[in-house]
Amino acid sequence: MVQFLRNIRDIIIHIIDWFYFPFLHFIPREVFRYAVTGGLNTVLDLTLYFIFYRYILDMQMVDLGFIAISAYIAAFLMVFPITFLTGFILAKYVTFNASELKGRIQLFRYGLTVFGAIILNYVFLKIFVEYFGWYATFSKGVTTAIVVIYSYISQRYFSFKTAQLVVSEKMLD
Repeated sequence: MVQFLRNIRDIIIHIIDWFYFPFLHFIPREVFRYAVTGGLNTVLDLTLYFIFYRYILDMQMVDLGFIAISAYIAAFLMVFPITFLTGFILAKYVTFNASELKGRIQLFRYGLTVFGAIILNYVFLKIFVEYFGWYATFSKGVTTAIVVIYSYISQRYFSFKTAQLVVSEKMLD
């Protein structure tokens, strides 16, 4: 089973790297892998969200007896654990596979960065729409750009830190 999973990882990396060739001189391979895996995870998130919201929940409130949750929030809550896990797996095994941190530490740190991304989404959307008066869609685009940069930096230098980064930091002390 482990060898099967390694083969799948290697196939995914090979396919992504095959598409990397035209971008070879413009962006580092790791950034390209991050963009592809993040993009794929986003497409999965949107697809699952649509299916859960539209077909599973039938756009109806979810009454849990003690609380009623709107369908769009319920769909988010149902899809989030799935795409959280797929995002972590893709980041750990495809994008940042050189990290030597233990998996549980990576998972905890990844969770912190995702929580930070959720907070940043909320804060920036509030600021851009309510205080700056920008259109919501434009605000979401700007917010997404900021959050993607935050996510890459926090995952690269915190969640999936490599030994090379640890050595460089010790030299600076």
